Amino acid sequence: MKKTSMKKWVFASAASLAFLVAQGIADAAPYKVVQGDTLWGLSKQNGVTVEGLKAANHLQNDTIYIGQTLALGNGSPSLEAQTASAQSSAISAEDKDLLSRLVEAEAKGEPYEGKVAVATVVLNRVASPEFPNSIHDVIYQPLGNGGYEFTPVANGAINHPASDDSKRAVDEALASQNHSSDALYFYNPRTAKSDWLKTRQVTATIGNHVFAK
Repeated sequence: MKKTSMKKWVFASAASLAFLVAQGIADAAPYKVVQGDTLWGLSKQNGVTVEGLKAANHLQNDTIYIGQTLALGNGSPSLEAQTASAQSSAISAEDKDLLSRLVEAEAKGEPYEGKVAVATVVLNRVASPEFPNSIHDVIYQPLGNGGYEFTPVANGAINHPASDDSKRAVDEALASQNHSSDALYFYNPRTAKSDWLKTRQVTATIGNHVFAK
């Protein structure tokens, strides 16, 4: 199978999965938002993705308000099984582990949302014609100066095992395939040495990382 065909197939699978997740959430009992609730918190508590919650409730962004009624998933085993099946079909175990290790190396100590965003940057690059067509090739893409696109590849940190949080973040990024921000880059503004990166359009700031396209 050609790489371009594989790319289309992977994201078609993700789109079908997003529909199943949203449908499962929409069928669940309603919930009234209380003070302190966030979509990220509600998604983790109910075993669903943020994008699934947004799709099921027709939300245009991550903003919710006290007293708002939302449909929440109940983490049903059948829905989780569908999620796991679609993910395993769309990405190899080796690439999934590699992506999890990159997330761990790049976003250790960062908020869970930031870990998901780092994984999504890699997936966005796979989908972009400007970058290689596989997770492995995106992560190991060399730079002209003898380095690599991702620092953990150069310093060996990518060889360390991934935490459970990083693995879950990769699962969520694969399930949601949220490309609304189209972020292709991320960096820590306190340590980034590339002036070019700082000229890119910022899409989000999460923890110590700035995400841009």
